[in-house]
Amino acid sequence: FGGLLFGYDTGVISGALPFMRFSADALTPLHEGTIVSSLLIGAALGSFVGGRIADRRGRRALIVRLAVVFFLAAIGCAIAPTIEFMIGARFVLGLAVGGASVTVPLYLAEMSPAHRRGRLVTQNELMIVSGQLAAFTVNAVIGSLFPEQDGVWRWMLVIASLPAVVLYFGMLAMPESARWLILHGRLAEGIATLRRVRDQPEAELEFEEIRAHAARDENLSTSSVRDLALPWIRRVFLIGLGVAMVQQLTGVNSIMYYGVQILQRAGFDQQAALVGQIANGVISVLATFVGIWLLGRVGRRPMLLTGLIGTTVSLLLVGVLSNALDGSPALPFVILSLTITFLAFQQGAVSPVTWLMLAEIFPARIRGFAFGLAALTLWLTNFLVGFLFPQLVDGLGISVTFFLLFGVGLLSITFVKLCLPETRGRSLEALEEEFRERYSAT
Repeated sequence: FGGLLFGYDTGVISGALPFMRFSADALTPLHEGTIVSSLLIGAALGSFVGGRIADRRGRRALIVRLAVVFFLAAIGCAIAPTIEFMIGARFVLGLAVGGASVTVPLYLAEMSPAHRRGRLVTQNELMIVSGQLAAFTVNAVIGSLFPEQDGVWRWMLVIASLPAVVLYFGMLAMPESARWLILHGRLAEGIATLRRVRDQPEAELEFEEIRAHAARDENLSTSSVRDLALPWIRRVFLIGLGVAMVQQLTGVNSIMYYGVQILQRAGFDQQAALVGQIANGVISVLATFVGIWLLGRVGRRPMLLTGLIGTTVSLLLVGVLSNALDGSPALPFVILSLTITFLAFQQGAVSPVTWLMLAEIFPARIRGFAFGLAALTLWLTNFLVGFLFPQLVDGLGISVTFFLLFGVGLLSITFVKLCLPETRGRSLEALEEEFRERYSAT
């Protein structure tokens, strides 16, 4: 439900924006960009602060508190009387989205056995895209039933308060991360949690591995930027930052946030564009199912490369065909087909691998802190894309904007090819030892 809230709250704005009015005038591109990106600024701050709190106070404890913020902020967005109030409420909502984007996959990765970590962590990505699909569907249904009603967008936004209630009460029944407990000296609670979620022999072996690993590091609760002075930690950290940026520089959230407007510019009317956005949501969910299946059989690195090649080619085709078919009745259907293709590669490969690797790549002593900084980078990149996209389209047109994204995609492929390590099939402790040996001299 943390992932579901993440997905719904980021996806719902796509259908709400065309209906949003705070006066007789429609929103300007600057208003749209600010309303969308205010959540992203909040998410950037929430991810960084959330990573620190998760290291100091625990993963589960933070998720419980984030559920309360999700609920209150969703209500605030729904009742917003002015643009300024909406921007503020979206910022607070972003704090919860950012905190959940770090803490939920971190919790899942630490609670999962190594051979199931890819599948379990990626289920969070499945819930994110399911939340986006739910948002697109709710937008289309409400938009078709009440197309002329003032404030219809408020109903689209308030529904996000319901999963927050489920998240709050659901997490009250969950244990704290066993790894976090052991790394903070709470050994009895840690082994009790492991025995609750593992077979007895497996729990004992994992407990000993984590405890032995924890003995090597001191002052875990004071992890900070000073740890980056160690060359191997710095190298892993920079790789994590690169992976975070790559996920957003594909331009995925230009489609998630402005998909309805993109389809309208291509030639669909408003209702057809809302329905077309549902197709984007459906393919995202189906592709994520495929991604979960592949992660049990394919390495992280080749999967991410394949996904980036697919998204980059799709961006190129959008740019070419938007120009070549301008004015053609076929254009809206071509653009819809290409956005579906793009999302198949993005949600089936790029996004699942990104969140999974960020949850497993960082050393234990700075895992929450480093994940938070990486997520901060991810959300700031998301902000730049979300804020600039409507203004780039307004000033340069669809074709040139997507050509720019294509160029960035080529750089992303190069980075992954040259720098990304493989992480599949090893425990978090074994990965840390491997990175320590590989990067200590660099």
